[in-house]
Amino acid sequence: MARAAFTQENKEICRVQIDRLEDWERTHDCGGLRAEDVGREAVLMGWVHVRRDLGNLIFIDLRDRGGITQIVFDPQVDTTAHERAHVLRNEWVLAVRGEVAPRLEGQENANMATGDVEVRVTALKILNRTEVPPFQVEGAVDASEALRLKYRYLELRRPRVQRTFRLRHQIAACVRGYLDEQGFREVETPFLTKSTPEGARDYLVPSRVNKGMFYALPQSPQLFKQLLMVSGFDRYYQIVRCFRDEDLRADRQPEFTQVDLEMSFAREETLIRLHEGMMARLYESVLGRTLDLPFPRITYGEAMARFGTDRPDTRFSMEIRDLTGPAGASEFRVFRQGIDEGGVVKGITVKDGAADFSRKDLDELTETVNGWGARGLVWVKVNEEGWQSPVKKFFADEVQTALNRAAAAEPGDLVLMVSDRNETALHVLGMLRLDLARRMNLLTKDEPAFVWVTEFPLLEFDEEEGRLVAVHHPFTAPMDEDVRRLKEAPETVRARAYDLVLNGSEIGGGSVRIHTREMQDEMFRVLGISPEEADVKFGFFLEALQYGAPPHAGMALGFDRLVAVMAGVDSIREVIAFPKTQRATCPLTDAPSRVDDRQLMELGLALRPPE
Repeated sequence: MARAAFTQENKEICRVQIDRLEDWERTHDCGGLRAEDVGREAVLMGWVHVRRDLGNLIFIDLRDRGGITQIVFDPQVDTTAHERAHVLRNEWVLAVRGEVAPRLEGQENANMATGDVEVRVTALKILNRTEVPPFQVEGAVDASEALRLKYRYLELRRPRVQRTFRLRHQIAACVRGYLDEQGFREVETPFLTKSTPEGARDYLVPSRVNKGMFYALPQSPQLFKQLLMVSGFDRYYQIVRCFRDEDLRADRQPEFTQVDLEMSFAREETLIRLHEGMMARLYESVLGRTLDLPFPRITYGEAMARFGTDRPDTRFSMEIRDLTGPAGASEFRVFRQGIDEGGVVKGITVKDGAADFSRKDLDELTETVNGWGARGLVWVKVNEEGWQSPVKKFFADEVQTALNRAAAAEPGDLVLMVSDRNETALHVLGMLRLDLARRMNLLTKDEPAFVWVTEFPLLEFDEEEGRLVAVHHPFTAPMDEDVRRLKEAPETVRARAYDLVLNGSEIGGGSVRIHTREMQDEMFRVLGISPEEADVKFGFFLEALQYGAPPHAGMALGFDRLVAVMAGVDSIREVIAFPKTQRATCPLTDAPSRVDDRQLMELGLALRPPE
């Protein structure tokens, strides 16, 4: 952004004396004065938020992290301060001394905590001036995200952003207080540890002392917190930084924070009750909201069948329904052929949606679902006199009635159907219900919708690797009644795992852990990890399991995601002080960056030009 022209006025500004604080001491922050302070002397320090020069009177909104106070420069109060105030500009740093006075009647500001008072300045110190900022700190966001991240320290001055980080602090303090009451101890675990690639890519750190060797930054403290249970710590927690080298999106960062905890002699119910109590405390203490406990629970299979995802948004209904039976009785070739090939027909019903969606809207929806992998979208508007649909002629009256019943559709509703493989139909309709909810403004941020998802599959087949991989991680225990199926049908085994979902965002997950060497060896065998490979990657942990490891369970909450939901923002980048972009870069510091050859030589490394 172009800087202001170097006018005579700017030359005068550059000659402004920068004062020292000397014996001045701040008495209040800029959000602390109230009507009961009228008549007292106050010393405030902060940034010029807004300046209004009326000639005889100069009004400035002075801002710091506590809030904003209106200060007034009046020549009848102090001529020197008033004269110097003419040169002040937005974002200059000031200290002022003055008397707290009531605002004139009718000029109070009910939108400001300090709106009943102002400070009539008797002395001014200019502590620093500023270059013309690349974007305005006060007012609407008028710059790209890339520019705002480059000058993140200016973005962080915004009162709205300051409030978000005050909320983050309050949430962290509340979590610590709650877990302390529950008998947990905060223990720090290493950041420089062993690379055990089983999940996302590790960030590697070369060792100068042990050339050719590498540390890894932890994706989570998983093994260390389990070792703390072996150590008899019983209840551990940590608000900890974690690192994953993975593709990014709005709710992912290469470094992030989680509330990590582990408990000995605990089962699923123990962890669920603990976290419900934590959420209730957070919403009561931080947001003044009372949550209804216990939270609803659904199994993974039920979540997929009803919502098409394992992180269902339950703020609205519009659930997926199986329409395969009545659809198969129609003469519609697309449905009949799909079912004959082993597919299904699934649908969702938009209550009172028949009048809300035009033919153009429905054509756009069809294009959208095609982009998600569907082979098409069939729509039906249910009216008092019958169906309105391009495929109506293929459905006899009794089939229409049966489909209406299966879809729970009534006159005025819109039914949207997909015919495909079960997994594809569920995925597409799960995405579609969220898209419709956004279009229809159903995603309110005021009503938190929690739900537990349980009984996840223990394993899933990875097409790229050509083998079974752990859905959560390889230290998750199978359900007791499913253990016998590990050998003959491992893909049918359920995990003793649980996720906490809030407004369609997975904010936490955990499991009961494997705590015997025998079961952990069997798990590695099923995953295709040989004893030799297991010993190289996890030997220290497997040995520890042989020394009296207690049964234990744990969970990790995505702290950034939780704060984002509670703050009502859409991206976790907004609740991280210095986040990375979606390309994992930092516009502020230009990280990652090249290092000089001397540093590489010290590490015993050499760079090869990229292909």
